[in-house]
Amino acid sequence: MAQPPTEQPTLTLKAGTSYADAWRRCLALAPEAFRDDRVLNLWNAAWRTDGRALPATSPIDATPIAGAPRLDRATAERAVRASLDQHRAWRHVPLPERRARIAATLDALTEHRTLLALLLVWEIGKPWRLALADVDRAIDGVRWYVDGIDSMIADRSPLDGPVSNIASWNYPMSVLVHAMLVQALAGNAVIAKTPTDGGMACLTLACALAAREGVPVTLVSGSGGELSSALVRAPEIGCVSFVGGRDTGAAVATAVADLGKRHILEQEGLNTWGIWNYSDWDALTAVIPKLFDYGKQRCTAYPRFVVQRDLFDRFLAAYLPAVRGLRVGHPLAVERPDDPHPELDFGPLINAAKAKELRDQVTEAVDRGAIPLHRGSAACARFLPGQDTSAYVQPVTLLNPPPSSPLHHAEPFGPVDTIVLVDTEAELLAAMNASNGALVATLSTDDRATFDRLAPHVRAFKTGHGRPRSRGDRDELFGGFGASWRGAFVGGELLVRAVTQGPAGERLPGNFPDYHLMA
Repeated sequence: MAQPPTEQPTLTLKAGTSYADAWRRCLALAPEAFRDDRVLNLWNAAWRTDGRALPATSPIDATPIAGAPRLDRATAERAVRASLDQHRAWRHVPLPERRARIAATLDALTEHRTLLALLLVWEIGKPWRLALADVDRAIDGVRWYVDGIDSMIADRSPLDGPVSNIASWNYPMSVLVHAMLVQALAGNAVIAKTPTDGGMACLTLACALAAREGVPVTLVSGSGGELSSALVRAPEIGCVSFVGGRDTGAAVATAVADLGKRHILEQEGLNTWGIWNYSDWDALTAVIPKLFDYGKQRCTAYPRFVVQRDLFDRFLAAYLPAVRGLRVGHPLAVERPDDPHPELDFGPLINAAKAKELRDQVTEAVDRGAIPLHRGSAACARFLPGQDTSAYVQPVTLLNPPPSSPLHHAEPFGPVDTIVLVDTEAELLAAMNASNGALVATLSTDDRATFDRLAPHVRAFKTGHGRPRSRGDRDELFGGFGASWRGAFVGGELLVRAVTQGPAGERLPGNFPDYHLMA
């Protein structure tokens, strides 16, 4: 007989971590960028009150938070022209001075890392451990470039115009701020569009700290459709760096291809984990919780398992105990106010609308024949008494989602795993390549020769042997195959090469319409 869920203790908010606490700290630290009720846009080296601020709420518990001050197209175009003026001056600043300013920015980010992390918790729902990791990866990653930039930039020069950054909300620091600071270190002025769904205050604070050190940063908010002509098509832009979904990415790709503009477009793909002639089930059980970090709201998440049919019973015996033990809840809820931050695998999704969409997709898939193998219970989650939980989705595992379901061919960007059973190696590869290209994949097989034979046929930029792959840090390259990536690859020295000019006729490693070149 199933045991009833263990009764959860009454929880309270950890002392000093309320959104009001975080906002007061921002006002005290960067009064030039924050007002009592809003943040400002930064362009032409000045913080400005322009833009219409929209209401917003935290995904954690629907607490009202500051919304993005959305600019109109004309103002964004003025901001881009001003950034070009900054770029023309910055590209002539000697490298030692650029390095010193970026290093000073990193020192400031380090000093205020806990506030940056707290903002990430409230704005995008990251658990404390993962929020701190996002901040630290940005700082440590850029320091690696500061230390090694001389050889990377030898015989290269900055672009003719600033780099425009349009990124998703899930990694404001380790992806977006990291890229911006490396681009500036390489001699470019940088422009960033605030992600529409979250991360605004964290990004604003990071940009305020950089601007104080004289780094030429522009930060603007607005809808993608309204600002695309300025941030993508404007002739002043030297490079477009985009991280996001395939639909939006395809529109950006069309624009940059028409204009012949330098571009880095990271798009989604269905990252898969294959199981074939495998027996190390304890290792798989240990890694399953890590695959649910941040509720799988990341471009390198693994939402699809492709499992050899003969191994399905043993796979389930390893998988289900791990997924049943996932820790979900309010990222700041503790038993006593002075307790440490809770250890969670994930909190909410980015907003209630996304949570509803995902729940509806699961219901539809089951109605059309998918078999539910696991559904997490909200009774086991850690919530404050009476809190809004509309943005939370408990982990779900489905067997054989129907081809008509979005869960069959696209990443859910949430804590939903799907499993597909196969009988042959050909079926294994076909199922692992369901989305025409992916960023990462993994194949768990006992025989190294089998891995070496099958892995080259998996259409992912990185394929791990029994272990997950990630974007990587420092000198690890990153890109994608098929529709998961367009333009120059990044990571290590390639990130600097992507945002600088080399010798005439240079072919950058990347995935371009007329060629695909690995490093």
